Amino acid sequence: MLRYYAIATVIVLTVAVIATMRFHDFRNMRFGTSNHPPPKQVPIRYGGSGGDNDAALRGDAPWALSALPDCFMQQTEWSGSTTYVEAHLPGSAQKVARGTRLHYGPCTIFVRNGEVSVSRGVDRLRIPPDATLYRDGSELLLLRITGHSGVLRSYTTTATP
Repeated sequence: MLRYYAIATVIVLTVAVIATMRFHDFRNMRFGTSNHPPPKQVPIRYGGSGGDNDAALRGDAPWALSALPDCFMQQTEWSGSTTYVEAHLPGSAQKVARGTRLHYGPCTIFVRNGEVSVSRGVDRLRIPPDATLYRDGSELLLLRITGHSGVLRSYTTTATP
């Protein structure tokens, strides 16, 4: 009888280990993490040569709007395959045209061809390609596609336009 308990224990532990491994692999695929190195990005750097510019933020930042709570408050984030992320884009969302400038309190968003830049005072951040900005009522949506995966973030504005 003890032999059957030992065999059953081995079977249950094997199934548990396999299920745990598959769950972690699925979770990593689902939320856009992988073992591939991230795309090359210019690091955020501080500073100028003195004065008020010493505290300036400059560089590529896919999360730039999330870093400016005095202008924008991130509400949701979806990441995964391009198809999955685009499915969360509301049908009523309107693409912001290239060349548009949007002002929200101390922040200015400039929409370019495939990228979006945001400035606040001396801070200058760029959301690298392929980034598209949408408006849906008072909400802003930022879609960024990299290869076959993407990230969609939605924001409410905390400053008046």
